[in-house]
Amino acid sequence: MAVKAAGTRLEERWRGILAVHARTMCEIDRVLHPHGLGASDFEVLDILATAAPEEGDQCRVQNLVGRVHLSQSALSRLIARLEKDGLVERSVCVEDRRGVWVALTRRGRDLHAEVLPLQRAVLARMLGDEEV
Repeated sequence: MAVKAAGTRLEERWRGILAVHARTMCEIDRVLHPHGLGASDFEVLDILATAAPEEGDQCRVQNLVGRVHLSQSALSRLIARLEKDGLVERSVCVEDRRGVWVALTRRGRDLHAEVLPLQRAVLARMLGDEEV
């Protein structure tokens, strides 16, 4: 009986985490939509801004794969859309022709800086942390 109760508690905690995640992602989508971004778009811009903080810095696409919650093909499509929108630039890695580099453009950095406070405010509100 105790094993079943522990399993039920774990399941309830897991479902609670999923519910908070879903509500938070929907809210991020809602506040970023007027800026032409969704939560996944922002996540890639945010990781790039952190991983490559200076203009001209690049990040290998392969390094993004484990950090965003998208399949490799979905991430490739998202990066292609961000590139089409002028927010990132892609280039082939000269050392390894299979590798692809991605970098924020000036426009991408500016948009990231503009919407960062919006995303962080949603996180603070949804996750109960008043400090941003």
